[in-house]
Amino acid sequence: MTALSRPVHVEGLQSLAERYDLVLCDVWGVLHNGVKAYEAASDTLTRFRAKGGQVVLVSNAPRPGASVGTQLDGFGVPRSAYDAIVTSGDLTRLAIEERIRQIVHHIGPPRDMPIYDGLDVRFGSIDEADYVVCSGFDDDENETVENYRARLEAMRRRNLLMVCANPDLIVERGHMILPCAGTIGLAYEEMGGEVLYAGKPHAPVYDRALAVAADIAGHPIPKDRVLAVGDAIRTDIAGAAGYGIDSLMIARGIHSEELGLHKGDLVSDNVQDWVDRQPVRPTAFTEVLSW
Repeated sequence: MTALSRPVHVEGLQSLAERYDLVLCDVWGVLHNGVKAYEAASDTLTRFRAKGGQVVLVSNAPRPGASVGTQLDGFGVPRSAYDAIVTSGDLTRLAIEERIRQIVHHIGPPRDMPIYDGLDVRFGSIDEADYVVCSGFDDDENETVENYRARLEAMRRRNLLMVCANPDLIVERGHMILPCAGTIGLAYEEMGGEVLYAGKPHAPVYDRALAVAADIAGHPIPKDRVLAVGDAIRTDIAGAAGYGIDSLMIARGIHSEELGLHKGDLVSDNVQDWVDRQPVRPTAFTEVLSW
């Protein structure tokens, strides 16, 4: 399907499964909403694997894949639903390792500190730092980017690089829409600052995911046999399009309100009209991830 083709509305992954050997599946918004897991989604991935497919979870979580796996255990997502996890946190750790002799200033909550586990990192103030790692807001339920404006201005005066450990702008937690590190990264870019984004929609996270899948399979997996699954047009769908792989958009996710789906409107009509106004389009879309 070409990038300009209208996406196909499918009832579930089963109708597409035979076309693909590998699914790169988003986590937050597809497998869970930050409060509870979606049982049908993990069951769907388990079925895909049972038929011989591979599943690599690709998340913009600013923590290592192992940490995300532990979180998924807590939600009740079975390990049978996936083969491996690749996160923007993993890519951030690589960026930190490349700068291991430099001083870092961290912006983000304590829960993201596992990103530094096992690394001999030196922390410092903005005045002392050689670069900055931003993993998110200290208090994402009450803060906005304006709470960080003074720090960003101080960073800009020193021309500090920001490594953004989560390129997402927003995330759904239960019924709340909350800001992510990408919002701070975007504000810094708009000030003229340099930002290195560690996750989707940028190519390195896909390179790593396909490399991990190739190691598991024992051979490279062609891009035309790879399907990305996600709910965010800016990261999941744009990332897949930019990388040259197909995508399945989950409509009842981060864009539910824009699509009017909270009102019970028809998924097909609303998504088609909405997607026509977007700069990128998925290959197909479905309401939720189900078989």
